[in-house]
Amino acid sequence: MTIQNSLTIETARLRAAHIDTPALDAGILLAEILHTDKAGLILHGPDSIPEGDNENFRSRINRRLAGEPVAYILGRKEFRGLDFTVSPDVLVPRPDTETLVEAALQELDSVQSGADSNSRISVLDLCTGSGAIAIALKNECPGLEAWASDISGAALSIARANCARLLHDNAVHFIQADLFQPFQNPSSPNAAFPKQFTLIVSNPPYIPSAEIGGLAKEVRMEPSLALDGGRDGLDLIRRIAREAGHYLKDNGILLMEADPRQMDAIRGILLDNGFREPRLYKDLAGLDRVISGTLNRESKDGTG
Repeated sequence: MTIQNSLTIETARLRAAHIDTPALDAGILLAEILHTDKAGLILHGPDSIPEGDNENFRSRINRRLAGEPVAYILGRKEFRGLDFTVSPDVLVPRPDTETLVEAALQELDSVQSGADSNSRISVLDLCTGSGAIAIALKNECPGLEAWASDISGAALSIARANCARLLHDNAVHFIQADLFQPFQNPSSPNAAFPKQFTLIVSNPPYIPSAEIGGLAKEVRMEPSLALDGGRDGLDLIRRIAREAGHYLKDNGILLMEADPRQMDAIRGILLDNGFREPRLYKDLAGLDRVISGTLNRESKDGTG
């Protein structure tokens, strides 16, 4: 059996099962096993494939046929040029979420240009999962004070490990929390917690509960806690918008990723909760993927 023959056979199995990207998925999985890349597969296509490697390849294809995402099979996913460890405990980082990072960087540039040298620029990443957003922001803005929270302890274990490997221990401060819960008690033993942030970012669960069953098989294998946004997909988005104003500095900014179809509703939610100037950011497909709002402290406090 040659490398090319094995690749052709397993690609055909994926195609027959209606996997969206059969050749790509098979190529990635085989290249990982053979410690090569796409060019290497082509160059060595006529070479014999070791029997053990071929069995390993077929086993991984079987996992893909069962619906397991390629990222879980590999145990990693690239995001913003960094290689993140992933598992079924965390959502797979997606290119769409790079839009959220780009938007946050734009907002941070604006804030930093108008801030004095003694101002502390801080960001909180809610529902951090693998830590991809917070770690990417800290990697690209080393002077940023970065915090990240998630309700899942298993997810935070992966996020902390990613941070230690990609940056260093404590480059990002991770806490297990249901959104803002640890920051609500001023007498908390965690006195080092910032009471207010410059920027709050989140890729919360935003898929309506009724739509979960119709998602692609591989998406349904990701943690439901990171997908299910309630009846209309906006349950956590409403909570974040309602509570975020208490933890943002004056003119602080909230950014959230969501479904493009939800943006009109989210704009209204932001305005109702004291945010002004809602702004949309488009993803690579040209769709509105991220929305931001700037805190209007007077409106939030009911004095505007």
